[in-house]
Amino acid sequence: MLKGKKILVVGAAGLLGGTLVKELLAQGAQVIAADLNLERLDTRFAALDIGVDDANVSRIQIDLADKAETSAMFSALDDLAGAVNCSYPRNKNYGKHFFDVTPEDFNENVSMNLGSSFLFMQQCAAYFLRTAKPFSLVNISSVYGVVAPKFEIYDNTPMTMPVEYAAIKSGLIHLSKYVAKYVSDSRFRVNLVSPGGIFDHQPGDFLDAYKKETFGKGMLDVTDVTGSVIYLLSDYAQFVNGQNLIVDDGFTL
Repeated sequence: MLKGKKILVVGAAGLLGGTLVKELLAQGAQVIAADLNLERLDTRFAALDIGVDDANVSRIQIDLADKAETSAMFSALDDLAGAVNCSYPRNKNYGKHFFDVTPEDFNENVSMNLGSSFLFMQQCAAYFLRTAKPFSLVNISSVYGVVAPKFEIYDNTPMTMPVEYAAIKSGLIHLSKYVAKYVSDSRFRVNLVSPGGIFDHQPGDFLDAYKKETFGKGMLDVTDVTGSVIYLLSDYAQFVNGQNLIVDDGFTL
C-alpha cells in the first residue's frame, strides 16, 4: 500500500512507534525513524528484529520541543509523503491521581506534549507549502480524547487515567482539525487514530474490567492499531481529511 512512499515516524522507540516502523517497512515504505533517545530506539528495533542497516530505514535523534532542531530536521528531509506522531513527552511527575497533580505539573505536561505536537504539525504544514507535494499527517489521540474516563475500571489497581492525558488527547483532536482547515488543500491531509487501551502487561483486575467494556477483544494488541494508520497514509484515504478514526472494539459506545 505504501510502496515508494517516504514516511517520518516520531516517537519511534515507543510501543506503537516501533511496531509501526516495522509495519510500514512491510508495506514497502521508506521510513525515517525519529526519537529523543537513539539507544532506546536501537533496543526497540532489536526486539522487533528491525535491522539498523536496512537501507529502507534511517534513524534521527530529535527533541520535538526544540523548534530549531525540528525545523532543521524538516529542512534536511526531501520527498516526504507523510508523517506519524507517536511521541508522548511527559515529566517525571506525570500520572498522579487528580488531587495530587499540581498546576505546575499539569501545565508542564500539557505544554511538553501538546506544545510539541503543535510545533510538529506547524513544521509539517510548512514543509508541504514549501514542496507542494501530497502529504499525509497522522496524529495519535485516544478514546479518552473522545469520552470521559471510565474510572471504575481502575478499581483495585494503583492506576488512574491522568487528567493531563485527557486534556492533551482531546486538544490534539481539535488542533488537528484546525491545521487541516487552515491549510485547506486536498493534497495536505491531517487525520488521527484514537486507539482504545493497548496491552502492555497491565494488572489483571484492570484487564478484566476493561474487557467488559468492549465487545470481547479487551485491550488491543499494538498491531490492531497500525492498519488504520497505514490506511490514512495511503492513497486509499486520498480525500479523508480532518477525521478521527476510533479503534476500540466498542469501548466508547
